[in-house]
Amino acid sequence: MESEPKDPELRVVDRRWWARGESTGDADDRLRKPSMVEDLEQRLADTTEQLRTFSAEHRRSLEEFEQVRTRLKRESEREVERGRRAVLVELLDVVDNLDRAIAARPVVSAGDRTPESLEQLSKGVEMVRDQFLGKLETLGVLRVPAIGEPFDASKHEAVSTTSVDDDEHDGAVVAVIKEGYTIGDELLRPATVVVGKRSRPPEP
Repeated sequence: MESEPKDPELRVVDRRWWARGESTGDADDRLRKPSMVEDLEQRLADTTEQLRTFSAEHRRSLEEFEQVRTRLKRESEREVERGRRAVLVELLDVVDNLDRAIAARPVVSAGDRTPESLEQLSKGVEMVRDQFLGKLETLGVLRVPAIGEPFDASKHEAVSTTSVDDDEHDGAVVAVIKEGYTIGDELLRPATVVVGKRSRPPEP
């Protein structure tokens, strides 16, 4: 009796490289990025670095521009203030002339009769002077206290001295030749003054 034919032996081959314990070199090659991608990434990194550099330079330029703008504005304001003060000093000459006109009016003794027109002219000059001083005051210009004040070299300019008989007026301003003025906390023009000096009797 013939024996039945046996089934052919099945053979399973596992082609997974990690199951066969084969080298992973081929997989590494498959996972490695193409050179084109690497080039693009490098170009991206270079571009990012350039943008960072440009941004820093732009920020630095803006800071320098702001500093220059601030300095120019400050210098411009100083120039305007210098011009303003120069004009005000010129206007003080007008006030000086009004003061001289008032000081030059004739002194009227008791019983004298001053012509009415002259009296009105004198009062008119005083009104103009006071109005002028009021306008200057709105601009921050004020007269420097002088008569009776102790001489102060930072506010007064002494052109001469005169003898006085009491200690109260020794070293004090006894006459003003030209009024001084301040603007804010700064001196615009010193007062031109005469300072009293106590006359000492000769030693016996």
